[in-house]
Amino acid sequence: MKLRQTQTTKLSLSSTLRSWLPILQADIESLDDVLEPFVEENPFISIKSGFERSFFYNDKAHTGEIIESLSFSKKSLYEVLYEQVSPPIFPTPKSQQIAYTIIENINVEGYFEGNIDKIAEYMKCDPKTIEKIRHRFSYMEPVGVGAKDMFESFLFQLNDFEIDTDISMLVKKLIYNFENMQEFCNEDGFEEAINIIKKFKNPPAIEYMQESKQIIPDIYINETKSGIEIDINSSFYPQVILDIDGVNENNEYIKQKIKSAKDLVDALEMRKATLYKIGLMILEYQYDFFKGGAIKPMKLKDLAEELDRNPSTISRAISNKYLSCNRGIFALKDFFSTAIDEDISSASIKEFIANLIKNEDRKKPVSDMKILKQIEEKFGIKIVRRTITKYRKQMGIAGSSERKKLYMFKGNF
Repeated sequence: MKLRQTQTTKLSLSSTLRSWLPILQADIESLDDVLEPFVEENPFISIKSGFERSFFYNDKAHTGEIIESLSFSKKSLYEVLYEQVSPPIFPTPKSQQIAYTIIENINVEGYFEGNIDKIAEYMKCDPKTIEKIRHRFSYMEPVGVGAKDMFESFLFQLNDFEIDTDISMLVKKLIYNFENMQEFCNEDGFEEAINIIKKFKNPPAIEYMQESKQIIPDIYINETKSGIEIDINSSFYPQVILDIDGVNENNEYIKQKIKSAKDLVDALEMRKATLYKIGLMILEYQYDFFKGGAIKPMKLKDLAEELDRNPSTISRAISNKYLSCNRGIFALKDFFSTAIDEDISSASIKEFIANLIKNEDRKKPVSDMKILKQIEEKFGIKIVRRTITKYRKQMGIAGSSERKKLYMFKGNF
């Protein structure tokens, strides 16, 4: 009797798991398609799309925000910028024409990547005039747009804060000494200055980049008065509807189909519970990141062990899923180190890059190609230069030419 009961329990669990795994691994937009085969096999159930429900009901605080972000009529970054080219920021036709030209040289991240001298030549005016007008972008939305790099963008964004002069000067000092901020930890107002820097956006047009991808996050990390909380976005989950009115529920065939429907509902709930657990582990390990710090790469195998699953299963489970927090929207895989070689992770490579740049010759900052060569020599692996560039950008480190300008600006040589 006990053996039969154990076998029945295992059979029931495995049935739910068979539904759970494809449902877990699917991104939120594909859930309806994943459930379709189950519906075709069961004449007593139907599926109501989560997307359809979300447009008619506001059962979650986030639903309105998500629908707004999915709107195809949402204005683009460039439309928003063009609309702001008017008095009093740009009072004359000439200044407006220059502003339009500057916008044409702003990339999707919100950074200016044009050539001031060429624009001046084209507009038949002094390069100083072009620069003067470009700096007026510091009063436009999104805040920080039009800057040449992250550091200048932070200075632009600082204009948007109403703070004491002393704190403002300290924030500027920390920006100029970004890599060595801790050297000023004993100065009055240091914590306040750091908290201001944590509020800066990088890149400045990040919200427009997210909207253009129309990303629907699975997990929300929200900072409240009582602390940081996790919320699963269930607004877009499909609803399994069971219709057995007028049928004999004692019939074995019908009982089996009812059980299959309940397994499907359980599988959807298991998806939510699993993602919640993943979100909880990310929050615990990456707490400093959600408070403004850097991402610390986690090991995927640790998550797999915690969930008692194969790492390959968990790897597919976090693929194409996103987390939303006050710093933006991030792919879940961004929080995990990926193996470059058997015993080498991207975290090790990033640490090596950071130390290399920290100790570089400030008159001749190392290029990504030189970093690549040193990594290949150090770790005995083969990777491509764009991987180095990607890792450097993920750590918020400027390119060699930008770093050289920054060093000169700080008077380090």
